[in-house]
Amino acid sequence: MDSLRTLIVIPTYNESENIAYMIRSVFDHLSAHMKVHILVVDDNSPDGTAAVVEKLIQQFFGNTLFLRVRSGKLGMGTAYKEGFQWGLDKGYDLFVEMDADLSHRPAYLPAMIDQIRQHDVVIGSRYVPGGGVKGWRLPRKLISKGGSLYARFLLGLPIQDLTGGFNMWKREVLEAINMSSVRSEGYAFQIELKYKAHQLGFSLCEHPIIFEDRRAGKSKMSKRIVAEAMLRVLQMKIREK
Repeated sequence: MDSLRTLIVIPTYNESENIAYMIRSVFDHLSAHMKVHILVVDDNSPDGTAAVVEKLIQQFFGNTLFLRVRSGKLGMGTAYKEGFQWGLDKGYDLFVEMDADLSHRPAYLPAMIDQIRQHDVVIGSRYVPGGGVKGWRLPRKLISKGGSLYARFLLGLPIQDLTGGFNMWKREVLEAINMSSVRSEGYAFQIELKYKAHQLGFSLCEHPIIFEDRRAGKSKMSKRIVAEAMLRVLQMKIREK
């Protein structure tokens, strides 16, 4: 598995307080996995996130860290799609989704890479034994857990954490899904990718993680994202019939 070229895609919007520590932490935990690169997809953050990444590229990570700056706040789903397509075009074999806010611990990456030896997709799961959430208020917990339960029930999926964004995908999965066919954002984007992968017959497994609320900056969660997720899941179900 160490021979696989791995790309970690990190979307950012106003993450200047977190991104440098996140990048360093990822490389520290994967120092033995020499073919790991990071792509930051920044939505033209007004707080200077891109400038922080540029400085890291120039000073430390010139051959392993890459940056794409987009025209504005275009959303997480489109950032991942653009990042995945960039990586597919450049021949990467393994793709990882991670948030920039330190909620996804880089310490889990080596174990997840080990797990993908036997599977096509590894999901960093908060809702399997050993997983959990720290720092969330009850309403946020109910929205997240309720979203996964709603999607599981409606779509009939054997996955506990459908809305989580710490996921690992083999190249052939993303190629088979065809990223241009994915239109969802936010929670719905994560649900749709897992749903499509399952429908296509790929092997998905869940690795327990403890999700910690962000240390700095503001959450991107909104009522619009939650409402879109509920609607998109319903549309997926209708298209099944």
